[in-house]
Amino acid sequence: MGFLDKLKNKAQKAKGRSKEEAGRQSGDPYLEAEGGKDRAAGGAKQVGEQAKDAAKETRRTFES
Repeated sequence: MGFLDKLKNKAQKAKGRSKEEAGRQSGDPYLEAEGGKDRAAGGAKQVGEQAKDAAKETRRTFES
C-alpha cells in the first residue's frame, strides 16, 4: 500500500503543477490557486508517508 500511495501523491503534485502553469498561461487565477492547493495536498500526504516510513524503520531498529 505504501508504494501506491507514494505514487498517487507524486501524481497529485504533478497534476497541481500543471494546473498552476495552465492557470498562469491562461491568466486564470482560480485554476492557478486550485493547482497550488493540489500540489500542497500532495506534498502534505508525501510527508505523512515519509513519517510512516521513518516510524517503521525505528521500530525495526529496536526489535533486533
